[in-house]
Order: sequence, then C-alpha cells, then structure tokens
Amino acid sequence: MSTVPGYVRAAGAVGSSAVCRGKRRREPGASERGARLAAETASPAEELAQLREAMASRPVIDQARGMVMAMVPCPAEAAWEVLVETSQHTNTKLRDIASRLVATTEGRRLPPEVEKAMAAAFRRHRPDRGW
Repeated sequence: MSTVPGYVRAAGAVGSSAVCRGKRRREPGASERGARLAAETASPAEELAQLREAMASRPVIDQARGMVMAMVPCPAEAAWEVLVETSQHTNTKLRDIASRLVATTEGRRLPPEVEKAMAAAFRRHRPDRGW
C-alpha cells in the first residue's frame, strides 16, 4: 500500500516511482530543476528592493500616462498601452520611457528611437481604430 495520497499522485506531484518502501528516490533532473527554481526565485531582500523600486517609479509612470492622455486624447488604458509598446519596441524599461517623456517638459528631447516607437504606438492606438 502506498504512503502517498491518491490526489497527490493524480496531480503529478509525486510519481509512484518516487516512493519505494518509505524512501524517496531522486527523480531524474530533480537537481537541475531545483537549481533553476532557486535561480529564478528572488530572495526576500531582493524582492523588497524590487518592490521599493517599483513604488518609487510609479509616480513618474503615472505622470507620463497623463501626458499621453493629454497629447492624444485617449483613455488611461490606451495611454498605458502606448507606453508599454514603446518600452517593448525600444527594449527600454517602462520607468525609463516614462522619465524621458516627463523630462520633455523641461526642454529635453526624446531619443530618436523612443520618439519613433512612440509615434508608431500612437498610430496603432488612434481613435479611429477605437480606444
């Protein structure tokens, strides 16, 4: 009789080959999967730092979204999509796109690749295509 509940076996969490007389055998590739998972999982300190960075960049992202909404009258969701697409098409962090756009209020220019990507995103999200 197996010591592993049926629902666990059915979910694939532990295969019948993994249990043998109360001892757990190492499944093939388990150590590699564990190493990958450990590498992908941020430590609590790293996660806290990322959350703080996200909270710090949020106001400038909201300002940039408002600027997009004012430049091309559109709803907040469409403005967000313009910023995200610009970020993706230039391979630039969204917070950097936002801060560059906000800096244009102080006389700075957008980098040409950002300006081009943003213009293309505006065209894709025109009112005649529906917000």
